[in-house]
Amino acid sequence: MTDSDPQQTVPSPKAFLGTYGPSTIQHIDAAWKYKERSQDLPNLLDELDDASLSAWKSTTQFPSEIHAELIAADVIPHPYKAESDTDYQWVGEAEWLYATTFRVEAPLDTMVHDLHFDGLDTLCTVYLNGEKILEADNMLLPYLVSFPVRLQSAQLRKENTLLLHFSSAKLRAKQLEDEHGKRRAGSCNLGDPSRVYVRKAQYHWRWDWGPEVMTVGPWRPIYLKSYSAAIERLKAQTEVNQNLDMSLNASVHLCKTATGVRNISFTLIDSEGKVIKTSSVELSDTGSLTRGAHLSWDFAGGETELWWPVNYGQQTLYTFRVRLHAMDGTVLDEMSKRVGFRRVQLIQEPLVDAPGTTFLFEVNNERMFLGGSNWVPCNYLLTTATPDTYKGLLQAARDGNQNCIRVWSGGIYEPEVFYDTCDELGLLVWQDFCGFACGVYPAHESFIKLVSTEAEANVAKLAHHPCILIWCGNNEDYQQINQWKEKRELPARQFYEDIFPNIVKSLMPGVPYWPGSPYGGKEWYETEDQTVGDVHEWHVWCNVSPGEYYQNYDILAGRFVSEFGLPSFPCKPTIDYWFDQRPNSENQYHPQSQTVAHYCRSGSYERRFSILMNENFRISGDLETHAFLTQVMQAEGLGWAYRSWRRNWKGRGRQYTAGALVWQTNDAWPATSWSLIDFFLFKKPSYYVTARELNQFCIGISRKVSTHEVEAECSGDEAIQVVKNRDNDRPRQFYEFGAYRNVSATLEVWASNFTLSTVNATAELSYYDLRTEQIYYTAAHCIAIPPNQSVEIYQGIVQPPPASNRQGVMRGVELERTHTVVVHARLVDPDGKTLARFTNWPEPYKFIDFPDPEMKLRSQSDGSSIQIEVKKPAKCAFFSVPGEKTGVEIKWSDNALDLFPGDVQTITVEGLKGRKVAVSRLGAERPAVVPFDQV
Repeated sequence: MTDSDPQQTVPSPKAFLGTYGPSTIQHIDAAWKYKERSQDLPNLLDELDDASLSAWKSTTQFPSEIHAELIAADVIPHPYKAESDTDYQWVGEAEWLYATTFRVEAPLDTMVHDLHFDGLDTLCTVYLNGEKILEADNMLLPYLVSFPVRLQSAQLRKENTLLLHFSSAKLRAKQLEDEHGKRRAGSCNLGDPSRVYVRKAQYHWRWDWGPEVMTVGPWRPIYLKSYSAAIERLKAQTEVNQNLDMSLNASVHLCKTATGVRNISFTLIDSEGKVIKTSSVELSDTGSLTRGAHLSWDFAGGETELWWPVNYGQQTLYTFRVRLHAMDGTVLDEMSKRVGFRRVQLIQEPLVDAPGTTFLFEVNNERMFLGGSNWVPCNYLLTTATPDTYKGLLQAARDGNQNCIRVWSGGIYEPEVFYDTCDELGLLVWQDFCGFACGVYPAHESFIKLVSTEAEANVAKLAHHPCILIWCGNNEDYQQINQWKEKRELPARQFYEDIFPNIVKSLMPGVPYWPGSPYGGKEWYETEDQTVGDVHEWHVWCNVSPGEYYQNYDILAGRFVSEFGLPSFPCKPTIDYWFDQRPNSENQYHPQSQTVAHYCRSGSYERRFSILMNENFRISGDLETHAFLTQVMQAEGLGWAYRSWRRNWKGRGRQYTAGALVWQTNDAWPATSWSLIDFFLFKKPSYYVTARELNQFCIGISRKVSTHEVEAECSGDEAIQVVKNRDNDRPRQFYEFGAYRNVSATLEVWASNFTLSTVNATAELSYYDLRTEQIYYTAAHCIAIPPNQSVEIYQGIVQPPPASNRQGVMRGVELERTHTVVVHARLVDPDGKTLARFTNWPEPYKFIDFPDPEMKLRSQSDGSSIQIEVKKPAKCAFFSVPGEKTGVEIKWSDNALDLFPGDVQTITVEGLKGRKVAVSRLGAERPAVVPFDQV
């Protein structure tokens, strides 16, 4: 953005030599108190009188959120326990006060003092020493109040009292709705539509994965910056051209009152402290102080290195430091940003043999399939989330082979630790503009002004992060219009198609912008075209045709699937947490209880779960068994989606699907949801299954089943039975059983190589008959897998068990018994190392009598690894440790394993320390301890 403020004229810096010192930061984080606003005191400032001081309570932490404080003071129960969230809704409708006193440590009469409020949630009037200094109305916007030299004594003193008055965002939203008209927002369990008028995290009004928690308070730091000269803002923009030549352009703007500055120095430093480049700009000593400086550096080959996403190269980062120097060399102020050099492009080009265009990303000229997840805020009580919370979740995402995280619009612009960690881990960030989720948002003049300021502030704050992949205008706002159909009006298009893209172009040039997610089609409101743009794939969970079966994910692909998912119950310790402190909890410990319903906020969840569960699994009334089966269902569905969509990445011109981001990474409270990792950081089976499907090497199998009307085809020396069903009977049959018994099944096998080098490997196939309990057929296929794509390996019939076990003749066609056949595939490199494995089972699982695998576990003496061997196949063997309280106690390198005779698997484990290991699996869902054989 341009700086239109007039240049200041000040006395010569020499005249002030020795009178100006370095800037200081004074955090105002001590001695805070809070209380509910008393309706008996008409004058707000009377709340600070001695007579009312006894009603104030000390905060337990700062920054602070009122629910967290009331919980600590035993005023309200914890909203996550004992179904108590509905008991505290009054908190969000009350008015709340925070107050503290502080002493200004810096000189009052020679320095400027800026009071920074990094986050006020949400409607807050700020008083300093009894005078109003700020009216804040945006949770997502930082605020600043400046007190110029010698003009601040009327407000800022040596000893100060700061008072924050928070009014209800919930009630204000309804008032604004009365003023501007009721708007439609959300389709199911997404909170009151009036939320669109208030700039507050939208999920606080309730979402289909969490309760209504109308948070209140100073949720980010408050501090005082004192200075004689200071940097107001720094823009550091790295650039990488088509030839991968690197440059850095920077602009620094000084505060209006900056005095005493002799020069501005610029330094680029690598991660080991080595200075890569430095320069300085001398300022005039004639009395005219320039309010800024610009810099442009080009780097010679080898001088700097590129930043790469995970698995493609190093995450090379540099510190770009700017300092203001006085005449005597004193550093008056300093600002640093950590930067990385990378080139990002969004490629939308025609495909060679399919309609539409690609939607894929190139980073540093390399095309990348993006596999990852959608991030929601990691807590409702955000002040209780620690840096370790963010680092742990993001590390888990990377360990799960994800390379992209989408920050969802209904949440918040995450704290700096989030983006710093993504920079360090090589996780690309799809960043939504926040506060625009599932609604028809207004565009009146005051709203446009408020949101534009918010957008500029947040784009500028994140502009230096190499992890930022794309900015996106909203979440599902276009989709809502497309679904509702009756009124094609979306006033906020002014943001999505004009204001936001121009802000990104100005502050973060070179980073793609996309109007919404999903978005793309012939009409401006279309969002379901699978041949262009991005899609949100919810046909399966929502039971919308076409779709319904999770086995149909392969035909539901788009060019980029930015949302899809299936929910599941959390892990057992999290379920047990629901019942803690709940009266009569023993009567609620079953799948259809009130407590279970309370912790699942998805609309029509019983109906949607029942369809998917009844189709695939044996239904159980035992809560622990039922919970595990939902986790297997989630894992199977997500695994098949990733497996089939990565299969679509077939090389340049045939990159039909270029990415898939599962909904969702994490939870904001302990719930049944779509998350891969539950609230207490336990990783569900789906986490491990998707991690294997997002590995650099994958092998996949698809089994297609039919019943009659036989046609013969040939492929090489393998005869293929393409056996069609009747036109009016389940056109895509994945069941081994249905209205008719199957004639045969067809097998398709493929492999994926997401490295940048050709890989030679052997695909080994083994066939196991569950009836005779033996491996009866093996085959090997030698292949060379080109870099960065998937290739087909084999297509042919599922080899049936020996002829003596066939099941008869139908209409002259010999029936092949394949419904008892398990097919196991391994991708092995020339040195015998297993690159990937996958086991294909007949479906549905409810028809299988799973055998006892006769599992044997061997542990290293230090407990650091476990060797797993079976005599019979096992489906989704999930390992846990009895008595775990949080998901960070034990760390498994892999889990939720399909095990096969003769294929011994070894997994590493951290934190076991001699504790027992229990295993759940299909056929024995309740965890049972398996003893170890020492190695």
